[in-house]
Amino acid sequence: MTEHVYKVVELVGSSKDGVDDAIRTAITRAGETVRHLRWFEVTQIRGVVGKGGAIDYTQVSLKAGFTLEGD
Repeated sequence: MTEHVYKVVELVGSSKDGVDDAIRTAITRAGETVRHLRWFEVTQIRGVVGKGGAIDYTQVSLKAGFTLEGD
């Protein structure tokens, strides 16, 4: 069995459509420049309340791990 070593980056995704979309936004964007993404962990969820008390948008902070390339 191969041992795995991961590098971890912190990301913040935001969306007007909720938590799930904010996560997908962050992971999709990171995947454009980071290879071998393997997992994520949500660390914070926060939102902005707009006029009339409606949720304007949601932000999700997360850690994402990717495997390091070998020699």
